Amino acid sequence: GGAREQWPMWSEDGRSLFYVSDRGGAPNVWTRPVGSQQARQLTKFRDGRVLWPSISSDGRTIVFERDFRIWRLDTASGQATEVAITRRGAPSGQAAERLRLTDQFQELALAPDGKKVAFVVRGEVFAASSTDGGDAVRVTTTPAPESQLTWSPDSRRLVYVSTRNGQGQLFQYEFGPNTETQLTATASADTSPRFSPDGRLLAFERDAAELRVMTIETKQERVVARGHFERPPLNPDRPFVWSPDSRWIAYMPVGTKLFRNVHLAPVDGSRPAEPVSFLANLNSNSVSWSPDGTFILFDTGQRTEDTQLVRIDLLPRTPRFREDQFRELFREETPRTPAPNLRVQQETQPTPTPTPAALPTPTPSPAASPSAEETGRRPATKPTEIVFEGIRRRVGVVPVGVDVGYQTISPDGKYVLMIASAANQQQLYIYPLDELSREPAVARQLTSTQGFKSFAQFTPDSKEVFYLEQGRIQVVPLDQRQQGRTLAVTAELEVDFAREKMEVFNQAWTYLRDWFYDPKFHGADWAAIRAVYEPQVAGARTADEMRRILQLMVGELNASHTGITPPGGVGQPTTGRLGLRFDRAEYETTGRLRITEVIPLSPAALARDAASADRARELKPGDYLLAVEGRQVDARTNLDELLNYKINRRTVLTVAQSADGAGRRDVAVRPVNAATERGLLYRKWVEDKRAYVARVSGGRLGYVHMFDMSAASLAQLYLDLDAENHAREGIVIDIRNNNGGFVNVYAIDVLSRRSYITMTPRGLPAGPARTTLGQRAIELPTVLVTNQHSLSDAEDFAEGYRALKLGKIVGEPTAGWIIYTSNVPLVDGTVVRLPFVRIETASGENMELNPRPVDVPVTRPAGESYTDRDVQLDTAVRELLGQRGAQRAQRK
Repeated sequence: GGAREQWPMWSEDGRSLFYVSDRGGAPNVWTRPVGSQQARQLTKFRDGRVLWPSISSDGRTIVFERDFRIWRLDTASGQATEVAITRRGAPSGQAAERLRLTDQFQELALAPDGKKVAFVVRGEVFAASSTDGGDAVRVTTTPAPESQLTWSPDSRRLVYVSTRNGQGQLFQYEFGPNTETQLTATASADTSPRFSPDGRLLAFERDAAELRVMTIETKQERVVARGHFERPPLNPDRPFVWSPDSRWIAYMPVGTKLFRNVHLAPVDGSRPAEPVSFLANLNSNSVSWSPDGTFILFDTGQRTEDTQLVRIDLLPRTPRFREDQFRELFREETPRTPAPNLRVQQETQPTPTPTPAALPTPTPSPAASPSAEETGRRPATKPTEIVFEGIRRRVGVVPVGVDVGYQTISPDGKYVLMIASAANQQQLYIYPLDELSREPAVARQLTSTQGFKSFAQFTPDSKEVFYLEQGRIQVVPLDQRQQGRTLAVTAELEVDFAREKMEVFNQAWTYLRDWFYDPKFHGADWAAIRAVYEPQVAGARTADEMRRILQLMVGELNASHTGITPPGGVGQPTTGRLGLRFDRAEYETTGRLRITEVIPLSPAALARDAASADRARELKPGDYLLAVEGRQVDARTNLDELLNYKINRRTVLTVAQSADGAGRRDVAVRPVNAATERGLLYRKWVEDKRAYVARVSGGRLGYVHMFDMSAASLAQLYLDLDAENHAREGIVIDIRNNNGGFVNVYAIDVLSRRSYITMTPRGLPAGPARTTLGQRAIELPTVLVTNQHSLSDAEDFAEGYRALKLGKIVGEPTAGWIIYTSNVPLVDGTVVRLPFVRIETASGENMELNPRPVDVPVTRPAGESYTDRDVQLDTAVRELLGQRGAQRAQRK
């Protein structure tokens, strides 16, 4: 890629520009005269980074940060020296803090008996009553985080993953004696533990390559299946599941072309693992096995499509009839306690799979043995039957009608519970699975709240659902006549910043070590980088200081799509926006706010007479804003302060035709937030550019712009490719300043589709088949405009446009910022971005740090954006019209 240049600074006389560039290798300060391309390097550093430079008002000195020290540069001589700083006094830092938390819970596991819940907060495991809540019992006390909780079937033991020894290892906690036992101790990472239904075995994944089973009593292990598995923290919520008889495991490895399908593996190794679904879909988050052992459910879909629920019938389905329910009433009941020989007959249909020597059937320990009361209640589990022949024909979609993100089956087998989305809202839904149910076969919504939901699970009686929302434990009944509730649980713990910050550092460094898309780390020595930054984090005195150091560490990768952000994100905006622009020169000289522009459809454009809501009182350029809610506006007024907490509230503005108050009047507006105002400004910019292209092309060409590569922008593209654009000879496609997303393939399709047949209704004009049949297609010549601020998926779009030879690309090369990434929280809530997917061209070129080139290079002159000229659009229009002319000449 090209040199990275940033932090521009003007000289005192405005004739030279100073900036930081890495064109010579390491970042250094450079300078060049305005209007010249001859740059001169001032500092001569061979390593390290020049950060946050600031120039003095006289232009003689630039100060900057380098290697955690302050430096001074003499701009005339180019001499850089370190500024000697002596710190006095004892450094202060965050003291250990005692917290009583009722939220911020990160994981939830309801015990099989329904009486207890376990959860994770700040990386520690707690447990509490699922009925009464109250003060939770602390299970773990370690600096490293614990996660991935699973209860034993007897509800007396809890297994979890801990990284206290480096890699993830499995630990078991017994609540009777209150003792912890380490179950695995290899150098490999063990994750995703799951108890078998009989409580004798524990399945888990090792190094994202092996599915293993351990006998709890003897700690013996064996490999059940091998494959490519997704690893924490980006693995699915439930990557595998046991069969009800504890003899099979259904799991979802990553296969050909990253497709995910269900495989079945016998625990005894009596036959190879086999796939039982064969879908060409990517996204799957959970797999469930029905309590009666007859079918499996899993969710699957594509990124921009609704995720569907798929059912695999393990046996050929025979129809059930409601009439048979009445006949069942006349059958003789089987004795409650069957005779031994009858029990054998029942269990030999089919013959149960023998337990292998490597996994001897243990005698249950007292902790694992069910009580006599439980034995009396629990029916014998019949062996799971699987007919592999023809199973491909027994895979079908369950018509739940919502976008499924997670699913699990109720213990009674009557419902599937889903965390799903509809109308851009994530909620809990249930869908009936009993084909004899009189309940309509439609998804029924259980919740109606706006928070993010996770870890949803049924109570053992299938009557309630526990889940996490906004870090709190919530309970919702299936009976619509009952109200949901919050389980009031308190976790008390002491957070020692001195210890926690080191664990945050270790998590961030380790995640990037294991997930960064390039195993060579862009040439950086990741182990050496740890040695540099670990002592810096150890010296950090606040969380913000720690996160800044982590940002610098991440910056050593010289990669896009990376970063560290604080927990909680950005707060809600409170300052209202009017949709007005003012004359800067007049404000700086007189302190008056003279309106220069009213943004279409903004609050100012929709203003009403304050005395009569029936009359519009439009604000116009040239008007003066004199007061807000009676408070005078002058040179000492902070307009944002006057508009604070005014979003969506009636606000009276006093305006006049002149600064002296002539034509004074009051108008009422309803201010919007900053994002809405930016959206209105953007749409005006698009309409201006569309009119510009129409004007400079003599009305022959259309224009569309994509703000980003989100689903919303794709939908807007469909709207902007309207009848007027379809009627043009060609269209200018503009993706300048597009910061990416994920829909480039769908946008490319609209441009690449070509007509092959025409459809003509009698008496009506002809139409191309694609659009007539409902498929978006423009079927016109196009030209693409890019610049250095076209990022990420916008660059994927540009590469697709070039590879498919859809037209010429005009403007500037793109940024070269292309990695697929995901956000992951750390133990204190800090978020690290993990760029983990490499993006390559069809020829194998890594697109990260390699900007997408242009066919016709054009750079807009400095200051052109303040005029009514756009040289890049001028060139694009000229190229596309020239192409159209050449095509017409060729046809002649």
